[in-house]
Amino acid sequence: MCGIVGYIGKNKCKKTIVQGLERLEYRGYDSAGFVCIDPKHKHLNFFKETGFVSKLKKALENTTYDGHVGIGHTRWATHGVASKANAHPHFNCTNSIAVVHNGIIEGYSDIRNKLIATGHEFRSETDTEVVAHLLETTLQFHKTTEAATPKIAVIEFLKQVKGVFALVFLLEEYPDQLLLIRHKSPLAVGIGNGEMFVSSDPLAFSDRAKKTLFLPDKSFAILKPDSIELYDFSGKALRVTTQTIDFKFQAANKQGFEHYMLKEIYEQKKAIDHTISFYKNTTASDSHIKTEYDEAIWKQLGLSSKTIDELESIHLVAAGTSWHAGRIAQFFFEEVCNIPTHVHLASEFRYKKFFPQKNSIFITISQSGETADTLECLRHVATYKIPTIALTNVASSTMVREADGFLLMQAGPEISVASTKAFTSQLASLFWLANRIALQRQTITAREMRTSEEDLFVAAEILESTIENYKWEITQKFAAQYAKYDRFIFLGRNISYPFAMEAALKLKEISYIFAQSYPAGELKHGPIALIDNKTPIILFSVLDELIYQKICANAQEVKARHGHLVVFAFEGQQELIELADLAFVIPHVNPLLAPIAMAGLMQFFIYHISKKLGLPIDMPRNLAKSVTVE
Repeated sequence: MCGIVGYIGKNKCKKTIVQGLERLEYRGYDSAGFVCIDPKHKHLNFFKETGFVSKLKKALENTTYDGHVGIGHTRWATHGVASKANAHPHFNCTNSIAVVHNGIIEGYSDIRNKLIATGHEFRSETDTEVVAHLLETTLQFHKTTEAATPKIAVIEFLKQVKGVFALVFLLEEYPDQLLLIRHKSPLAVGIGNGEMFVSSDPLAFSDRAKKTLFLPDKSFAILKPDSIELYDFSGKALRVTTQTIDFKFQAANKQGFEHYMLKEIYEQKKAIDHTISFYKNTTASDSHIKTEYDEAIWKQLGLSSKTIDELESIHLVAAGTSWHAGRIAQFFFEEVCNIPTHVHLASEFRYKKFFPQKNSIFITISQSGETADTLECLRHVATYKIPTIALTNVASSTMVREADGFLLMQAGPEISVASTKAFTSQLASLFWLANRIALQRQTITAREMRTSEEDLFVAAEILESTIENYKWEITQKFAAQYAKYDRFIFLGRNISYPFAMEAALKLKEISYIFAQSYPAGELKHGPIALIDNKTPIILFSVLDELIYQKICANAQEVKARHGHLVVFAFEGQQELIELADLAFVIPHVNPLLAPIAMAGLMQFFIYHISKKLGLPIDMPRNLAKSVTVE
C-alpha cells in the first residue's frame, strides 16, 4: 500500500526511481507520480498519472524531465478519489516544495482550514498536501529568526503534525538534499558510492546499495549524495547505524502462468517444504555436536526455555488472511501444547481495554511485516514488557526489527494481492511452532515432533495433487457454472470455520462476488433464512468424527430447503458426499492440517471463477498487498 522511492547522487534519477516504483507495484496502488529538480534551472519538474507505473513511465519518456535528485510515489487512495490531482507528489502554493507520503495525517482538515484562512490554496482532497504548505509556512517563519536553518524549521513543523507518516521532501531552495521524516511508517536509505537511495521498502534498491539505514521511529534525516544527518524529533543528533542487505531483487516472473496468483497457488508445496526444512536446519545451535532439536530456536524467538516451560497463555494478533491463519492456529496451540490461546483482530485490539497476563507471549502474524494495525499492536504490547514474536515472510521488515524475536517463512515473494502461499506457509509455521513448544514442555516426544514435520510435508503434497485431480473439471465445467452466481455462503465447524472465512474472503477479493461465512452450527439461528437455489452453500468438512456428524446434519438442513450444496469432504465421508450437488474429495491428513490440504483446491476453484469473469486477479480494485495505514 503506497510506495516511496527517492534518489540523490552523481547519476540521473528518473530511470532509477521508475524502476524502484515498478519493484513496489506488488504493494497495490491506483496512481503514480515523479518529481525532480531540473539541474539547469533548479526548479521542480513533475508528472503524475492515474493507473499503473507503466503509464507514468511512458509519459515520462516523452519529456526531458530528469535530474540528480528526485522522488517518486505509488498511491493507494485514502483521502480523495484516484485522480491526477490527488496523486503524489504534492506541492505548496508556489510549487517550490514537493512531498510524497505514506500514512495518515491526523487532524489534517483543521490544519488545512487554518492554512486556507492565511491565504494558502489547495489543489487536492488529500491529507498529504497540508504538510507541503505547513513546511513552507514554518520555513518562512524561521527565515526571520537568527536560527534560520532547515533543521530548526523541521523541529517546529513536527510539533504541529500528528499521525502515521513517512515523508520525503524535495525543496528548490535546497537542491542538493532530500528531507526524510519517519513516524511509525517505514523508511529506509540505501547508501551507495556518491549516491543515496530512499524507499519505504529496501527491495526497491536492494542490489544497488552497499548498506542500508532504517530510519528509527520519530526521526528525520537530511540526505546528501555523500552524507546523512540524522536527528530525533527534538533535534538531538542520532548515530547512523547501517545494516548490510543480504538479498537481491529478482524481477517478478510469471514463469508461463497467466497470473501470479495461479503461479503462487502452485508454489505452495515448495513454500511449505522450504519453510519447514529451513526451521529444522537453522534453529539448531552452532555447537560441534548438533542435536536434532536444541534450544537455539528460543534465542531466535527472543525467549528462553524457562519462558516456554512457564507459559500460561499464547496470544496471536493479525489482520485479514493472517487473522484467519491465527484463528486456525489457535487449534494447534490448544490441541498440541494444551495452552490457552487467544486470537485478536489487530484493528480492534488496540482500542479495547488490555489486561496483561503473566507468563504470556504475543505472536504477530503478517506476510509483509509492515501491516500497520498489527505493528501498532506489537508496539503496544511491548510497552508492558511482554515477549513479542513476529511471524513474517520478509526478513528486512519493521516487525522483525521491533519484535523481541521472529520466525521467518521461506515462501518467497508473493506478488498477487490475494494471499495464497503466505497463508499456508503461516499455517505450516504455526503448526511447527506449536509442536516445538510441546516438545520443549515434554507434551510430545522427539519422535512425535518428527512425525508432525512429516505430516506437514504430506499435507503439502496433498494440497498440490488434489488440484491436479480436479483441474480439468474446474477449468472446463465448474468455473463457468459457478461464475453465474452473485452471492455465496461459506460454512465450517471447528477448525474448518476460520478456513471458511478465508475462502469467503478470497472470493470477495478477486471475483467481487458477495460472500458471507458462518459457523455451520449457527445456520439455524438466522442465516438459514438466506438459503435458496440461487445461493450456493460451500461447506468445509473436518476429520473429527463427532464434528463430522454435526456437519452432515447441517448439510441435511441445507438440502431440506432446496439449497445448492458444494462440499469439500474427505475420503470415506460418504453421507456428506452423497448430499452434495458438487463434492471435492480430499485424502486424509493429520486432522489439524485439513485446512492446508483443502487450501490449494479452494484457491484454484475461486481463481477460475474470477478468471471466467475476466477480472484483474492479481491486482483487484481498491486492494493493496501491504496495508501500511490503519
